[in-house]
Parts: sequence; structure tokens; C-alpha cells
Amino acid sequence: MAVVAVSGLALDQWTKHLAVTHLDPANPPRLLGGVLRLRLIRNPGAAFSLGEGSTVVISVLALVASIVMLTVVAPRVRRFSSGVLAGMATAGIVGNLVDRLVRPPGFLRGHVIDFFQLPHFAIFNVADIFITCTAAVLVVQALRGEPEEGA
Repeated sequence: MAVVAVSGLALDQWTKHLAVTHLDPANPPRLLGGVLRLRLIRNPGAAFSLGEGSTVVISVLALVASIVMLTVVAPRVRRFSSGVLAGMATAGIVGNLVDRLVRPPGFLRGHVIDFFQLPHFAIFNVADIFITCTAAVLVVQALRGEPEEGA
């Protein structure tokens, strides 16, 4: 879990650094035949920019979720696959939390760096990908009736 969480967090922060350093918000590059655009935004809210006026609340919830992942979930991980999923979720939660802690406009109010844009969809980042993939796998496991031990 720790290796996935730390690696995922590093990847998230590195890609955000690259986005802030190299992307021009007025001229987003198109990739994959225009299916993917690299549009830099600073998001004060959660997914789909929901909760833009609740950045502090979102930050506190992310801080609590991070603590729960490290103190409650991590000690209960028993399977490799569960460790990978828990690491991915932790990387996603902490990746966006770091932005909220250190980016402008200030502590607990920082805006999350988002830069991947698909047609007719929200703009997102690597941390969001980790969170979404973790949720998708957990839903599939639940639908298949797989045991939740250590998940």
C-alpha cells in the first residue's frame, strides 16, 4: 500500500508541476486526435467543480479520509490487491489534499490543479484517476460478490 500511495502521490504532483509549468490555459494542446485536451484550470471545488464555496470543508474531509486510510484501512490490508487499491485511494485523496494545503489562495483553501479534459466531461487530474479507478474496482468487486476483507 505504501509503495503505491507514495508512487501515486509523486506521479500526481509531478504531472501537476508539469501542467502548471508548461500549459497555456488560453491554448490547450489537443492529443489523440482531439479526444484529449490538456486544459489547465485551478479548481476550488470537488469533482465537476461542485462545492466551490466549500473548499475548507472539502479539505477537512480529505484530511480525515487520509487519516482513516493510514490508521484504519492500512493496518487491515491482508491481500496484495487490497493494498494496491488502498494505495491508489490514498494517493488520490492525498494528492488533491496537498493542493488544498499548499496552493493559492491559502491553507485549506488551495485550488486543485486539473488539466485532463475529455469531450463532454469534467477536467481532472491523476489523483482523480486514482480515486475513480479505485471506486470502479470496488463496485465491480461488490457486484461480483467478492469478499471485502482487507479492502
